[in-house]
Amino acid sequence: MISINDKNKDFFQKVFEVVKLIPEGRVTSYGLIANYLGSKKSSRMVGWAMNASHKLLDVPAHRVVNRNGLLTGKNHFQPPSKMQELLEKEGIIVIEDQIQNFKDLVWDPMVELSLD
Repeated sequence: MISINDKNKDFFQKVFEVVKLIPEGRVTSYGLIANYLGSKKSSRMVGWAMNASHKLLDVPAHRVVNRNGLLTGKNHFQPPSKMQELLEKEGIIVIEDQIQNFKDLVWDPMVELSLD
């Protein structure tokens, strides 16, 4: 288990701020968030941040999935079906824990938040 020190808290807070920007009906991956934050190899740390976010009502953790569109974080929701229910409320189709049309729904913060 990871210890949450000040450095991790700062990283987690940055993750939360990015996740708050994901539009309803869109999803992103742990890796895309890590890449945006300049820590390309920290996707697992993004996952830990998502696990820690469930007490925060304003962080839509259900919109963060693995790189293939699988609901790998569902067991951190209570009940585990809650993640799929929240996504389906936003019009996202999920079959057997897999987001359908995942490539069309991906929100990449490197693209979406660019300053061009």
